[in-house]
Amino acid sequence: MVARELDASKDGAAEAAGEGSPPPARDPSRIARLVGLTGTLLMAVGGLGAGALPVPNPLFGLRLLGLPSRNTTIAIAVTYTGICLLVLAWLWIGKMLRWHGAVPPAPDRAQLARTAVMWAVPLALAPPLFSRDVYSYLAQSATLARGLDPYVLGPAEALGVDDPLTRSIPNIWRDTPAPYGPLFLILGRGITALSGNDVVLGIFEYRILALAGLGLILWALPKLARRCGLDVGLAMWLGAANPLVLFHLVSGIHNEALMVGLMLAGFEIGLRAGDRLLDRDLLIGALLIIAASAIKLPAILALGFLGMEWARRRADARGGRIKHVFPVAGLFGLLTLLCYLPLSLGTGVGLGFLKTLDIPQLILSWMSITTDLGMIGGQLGILARLGDHTDSILAVARNIGLAASAVLVLVLLFSVLRGRVDAITGMGTGLGAVVLLGPVVHPWYLLWAAIPLAATRGLPRYRRAALAASAVLALLVPPTGADFQFRAFQLPLSIVAGLGILLVFLLVLRRHLAGQSGPDIDVLPGRGPVPAPETAT
Repeated sequence: MVARELDASKDGAAEAAGEGSPPPARDPSRIARLVGLTGTLLMAVGGLGAGALPVPNPLFGLRLLGLPSRNTTIAIAVTYTGICLLVLAWLWIGKMLRWHGAVPPAPDRAQLARTAVMWAVPLALAPPLFSRDVYSYLAQSATLARGLDPYVLGPAEALGVDDPLTRSIPNIWRDTPAPYGPLFLILGRGITALSGNDVVLGIFEYRILALAGLGLILWALPKLARRCGLDVGLAMWLGAANPLVLFHLVSGIHNEALMVGLMLAGFEIGLRAGDRLLDRDLLIGALLIIAASAIKLPAILALGFLGMEWARRRADARGGRIKHVFPVAGLFGLLTLLCYLPLSLGTGVGLGFLKTLDIPQLILSWMSITTDLGMIGGQLGILARLGDHTDSILAVARNIGLAASAVLVLVLLFSVLRGRVDAITGMGTGLGAVVLLGPVVHPWYLLWAAIPLAATRGLPRYRRAALAASAVLALLVPPTGADFQFRAFQLPLSIVAGLGILLVFLLVLRRHLAGQSGPDIDVLPGRGPVPAPETAT
């Protein structure tokens, strides 16, 4: 009894000091946030030796920063440990979120945003991980800056094999022209003007560009989620704080960040338009989407879904018809022409990227369904002694996939026009069809669809599937951004070592959590809180 009276007196004093207001709620995700932060810090440190570093490595010879690069196996193990910690922490917090919003004890929107920013900062300051595409960006921009045509010449032919901007590019891409739109090359030419041949400075300038695109995603995604009646915290967690976003847009510096950011911002602004054809919001939204397509062409699909949504609103409540589409289609076609004309003149090389869109098909992407079917068909022909016709079968399978995706996109467009599918879901699903049935699939390509779909009504139903798929895909790409054909032993050893470090860390964390008590204790996913012992009276 004495102990309880003392506790009651303490509570009364606290209430008097706080004028009766309850104490602020503790962030239930704080331990998971620290686990994820530990992961990104390990990734940043390991990236100094296991990242997609320039050639030659500028860290060689430095006593402290050059230490990870002296033992790549250990650096990769540390990086994989960080990757697994971040993915586990993301799943941990994702499990706290509910279908219809974050409810106690789940973290609120501000706590989720704070967590995502904390995780992104170490990756934004670290060397590139998971991809070496940024070096191709630098070389292609330098080609344009020197008055040459990057849509005709590869980096090796334009700049020379020994040029500092060429040496870091994987061999398969050294002789290939640029497949990116004119706006991206114009922005890159500005980066080249600032960085010259300084590869490290150029990397961080491209990262600033990627972070600007991510900022547009952070601005547009919650607004799109509100339109669909979805909890903003859930949409942001699955669409913006996703490990695929952190790994491939922040760390990998892919231009998908700018493409998706402009596309979503344009879509959100365009959806604000009324039924007037020359509505300011409709024009601004269309221009932003066209700008996104001038980064990577597939973003132009969003323009079609925005036009169908405008036509549906222009018609009666039963949905639009084809006659309602013609005015907005003519307007968008004119805007596209007016945008691409100055962009092509600005680069001085015209629209040559339309001829280089098949460049990514040079690799055989195992994640592509059509590529896999084509390869299997070719091998079956060899086994049946019909000869090696793999290339022909592969081309046929890829063309069938492209045709099937075109049909699906048309079906979705008319579904939006008739009001059977909302425009945001139609856009995300259409881009998903283009990616999944396309000839090349990379994990960061899936973000074309995954980020928009994170703001749709169908997300809560498939929340667990989205969490699981994102977690698995985040582990597929090695942090070095290159293969291990000549050191095949290194990656398995690194993964085993990384899993060992991860196991030790989780055991320590488990003991730490098991030793805590109290009603607001944080626990590992699937594990209940440890009850506090009763006080003797």
